Amino acid sequence: MASSTRSDVYAALPRRFNAAVRFVDHHVENGRGDRVALVTEDRAITYARVHEEVNRVGHALRALGVRQEDRVALLLLDSPAFVYAFWGAMKIGAVPVPMSTLVTARDCAYILEDTRAEVVIVSEALTDIVGVARSHVPTLRHVLVAGRAGPGEIPLDDLTAAQPTTLDPAPTTKDDVAFWLYSSGTTGIPKGVVHLQHDMVVCCEAFGRHVLEITERDRCFSVAKLFFAYGLGNALYFPFYVGASSVLFPGRPEPTAVFDMIARTTPTLFFAVPTAFAALLRYVRDYPDLNLGLVRRCISAGEPLPRSLYERWLARFGREILDGIGSTEMACTFISNVAGSVRSGSSGRVVPGYRARLVNEAGEEVDVGEVGALLVSGESAFAGYWNRHTRTSETLLGHWVRTGDQYVRDEDGYYWYAGRSDDMLKAGGIWVSPVEVENTLLEHEAVREAGVVGAADTDELVKPIAFVVLADGHVGTAELARELREFVRARLAPYKCPRAIVFAGSLPKTATGKIQRFLLREQAKGLAPIPGRSE
Repeated sequence: MASSTRSDVYAALPRRFNAAVRFVDHHVENGRGDRVALVTEDRAITYARVHEEVNRVGHALRALGVRQEDRVALLLLDSPAFVYAFWGAMKIGAVPVPMSTLVTARDCAYILEDTRAEVVIVSEALTDIVGVARSHVPTLRHVLVAGRAGPGEIPLDDLTAAQPTTLDPAPTTKDDVAFWLYSSGTTGIPKGVVHLQHDMVVCCEAFGRHVLEITERDRCFSVAKLFFAYGLGNALYFPFYVGASSVLFPGRPEPTAVFDMIARTTPTLFFAVPTAFAALLRYVRDYPDLNLGLVRRCISAGEPLPRSLYERWLARFGREILDGIGSTEMACTFISNVAGSVRSGSSGRVVPGYRARLVNEAGEEVDVGEVGALLVSGESAFAGYWNRHTRTSETLLGHWVRTGDQYVRDEDGYYWYAGRSDDMLKAGGIWVSPVEVENTLLEHEAVREAGVVGAADTDELVKPIAFVVLADGHVGTAELARELREFVRARLAPYKCPRAIVFAGSLPKTATGKIQRFLLREQAKGLAPIPGRSE
């Protein structure tokens, strides 16, 4: 398969470059305006319409005083409004900052304050979150609502309706900031990952071209939402780079809804995380006639895909799952299986244009078959964490990005996941900080100590569980376990809630009093597997 290196892709871009022009205007200028860009539950939207709405949003933001390099926060469900706002902000040189639609009011306030955004664009269903956060963020001046607006809010449609449908792009360069994404840190405090104008093009020429082999005839449907780096590529910049179409579904990706959307919208590329693939397999046990329709390729990332899950999917649907590893810091998948060469249980081989190294604690490369810390290099690497100098210097090592993952490379160049270098874990493809969950549990009067680790469920997927030492006067019962889980669920995003509570007499600790989570992980291996969601 012919390929070009990422440095070639970067070098080929002109110095003056605005990504919104390449991903939106380009199609209209080249006679593809009548092609379908977006497919929702009830309509199809062309590139020409997207182009007009993007320009209207850009004008509206400028009218509110948004300038080049200003941040514009987006708390939007997967919808046309997200697409218009993302490209519209970028076209005027502003910086769109998608936020997780699972965000708590506390984290929303933190991100709004951290970005210093004066404007947030929010879906009607999520305005309560912004309403609570707004009182703690004096720098926020305007709340634009996609839908019905309440007191003190501005309807986005009313603001954009009278705006012109043409817009000159800001004179950005390929090295200007394009967008931020927020990723959880080891303490649970979100950190802003800064990406540049050229990064999306580099991703499309690497993963999009060589793994997806995406063309304008494809239609993408991503279970992972647009606020993820994974979902943003799947449902926005990969299809928009080649003039393909994207299926947008704002609801929860329950199996019934997913199969319904597949049947109604006929995607050809289907993206999900392993947790979603497992849920879909459980669902079809009772529906033998369900199928994937025109889907030609299934893609997975976000958490390791167990070999057994891959094999069950292949047996049931006759489609390989191309599993890989990417990161918010790299903006897409950089190691992946490819069609026809899948090695189940592995993350695949390095995507053309990227480089990877496995090193020991001394920074020396390890031999084939030995465990090492994964470093990756590529032109889509983030510029740094906003306002996090120390964390940036710990992660960026010259041209290399420290991923925090441990891997083994075999003699054929396939990479096999061997765990994390830190205590972070993923639940449903989303990072969870054990410290954040532990601190929340400690707010309950019955909890004296807590240790959170990942444990495998019946699908061999990692989910958070909590080992809890109770305060004097409390007894570990099933009722108290339920109460503690609901206590966490009420204060954190649902995916951070421990799937199980294990009452313990004590927690293993170092001489300095730090919880030894690796010993808790060993204890967790001796527990009965956590049931999958549908079991």
